[in-house]
Amino acid sequence: MTEEQYNKLTREIIASAIEVHKQLGPGLLESVYENCLLHEFKARGINVQNQVQLPLYYKGEKLDKHFVLDLLVEDSVIVELKAVEDILPVHEVQLVTYLKLSGKKLGLLINFNASVLKHGIRRRINGIL
Repeated sequence: MTEEQYNKLTREIIASAIEVHKQLGPGLLESVYENCLLHEFKARGINVQNQVQLPLYYKGEKLDKHFVLDLLVEDSVIVELKAVEDILPVHEVQLVTYLKLSGKKLGLLINFNASVLKHGIRRRINGIL
């Protein structure tokens, strides 16, 4: 994907999340936002997978453990969802780690518990777009 394609997709993801937040507001469980966001993506024709397993490799060996990505949009952007009081550094590090382990270039961390959703969004890049 080009930088412009990533930016366009990011705008679509954020617009979808804002619509969900506008309809539901803050204070619900992460799983509720995930299901509504899946519905919103599908209504907009955006390809999305949820609860995607990311295998764990250690020293080149695949272990019997995996991580779970909340959403993988257009097989390109990892979206990690939260419904917490504040985004903590550990939440951002989790997203960066998922980007590195998956080889994906772009990730969004979206905290639906923010009173204004744009204040609950973090964009992280793995390498250069």
